[in-house]
Amino acid sequence: MEFRHLRYFLVLAEELHFGRAARRLSISQPPLSLNIQQLEASIGAKLFTRNSKQVALTAAGLAFVPDARALIDQAAQAASHARDVGQGMAGSLAIGFSGTMLYSGLPDILENFQTRHPLLRLMLKELSSSEQLMELALDRLDIGFVHTTRVPAELSQIRVSSQAFVACLPAGHALAQQKSLSLQALQGEPFAVVSRTVSPDYHDRIIAICLEAGFYPEIRYELRHWLSVVSLVSQGMGVALVPAALGKSAMAGTAFVPLDTPTTPYDTHCLWKTSRDNPALTAFVEAVRAAHEA
Repeated sequence: MEFRHLRYFLVLAEELHFGRAARRLSISQPPLSLNIQQLEASIGAKLFTRNSKQVALTAAGLAFVPDARALIDQAAQAASHARDVGQGMAGSLAIGFSGTMLYSGLPDILENFQTRHPLLRLMLKELSSSEQLMELALDRLDIGFVHTTRVPAELSQIRVSSQAFVACLPAGHALAQQKSLSLQALQGEPFAVVSRTVSPDYHDRIIAICLEAGFYPEIRYELRHWLSVVSLVSQGMGVALVPAALGKSAMAGTAFVPLDTPTTPYDTHCLWKTSRDNPALTAFVEAVRAAHEA
């Protein structure tokens, strides 16, 4: 049985006349008759009764009409879906991100991209930079947004943001109302940081920044997520150095104060496997690049 047979059958079932059906199909009557015979042979049942005066559907033919239509519709849907996936219009993308990206443009990128690609399913996973690198290597992520300079050679990248570090203080802290402050003013304060096992680049960066200012930070709390760091500070339990974008979290009980001496910026890179052949991924990368260049 071929889809051509089904199409010829349905047209003949509607016309019940070989001449009219052949004209609709832009073929002559002999090929139409041959295709109907081939279909009946493959099914093992007569689908039409015919004589010199009329053509009629048999009981088997009547029963076959809705099934034949369903098969044709299913084939059309399958072809349409494959075409959409091939053009990057459908399918799914697994996107990794770290918490600061929620305040660094990712929601806008996702909203704009989803509007243009409504059939694409976007699946987001909040992961540390090291976790994202592992998931990308194992092809369990299509793309990631990380804060690390340790990028494997097989990954392509776009730098999507570069932020200054700011002091995150409890709202009631003596320095919370300052327009800017010297990092040395935080010497001796209990620091909250993201754990080195989760984000070694950030952890080492905080220590290096403090050492440049002349002191080693008293790290009292090591947490897994940026918002956990900010939440702990909001409870008055310590201070932190965080990317400036986290000031947009507007978490009650916190103050974000710029440093009076510039520090090495906190960069975010969008990463994906260069070898991945995925039109949807290509479209998303272009959306990220366009948002970054805007």
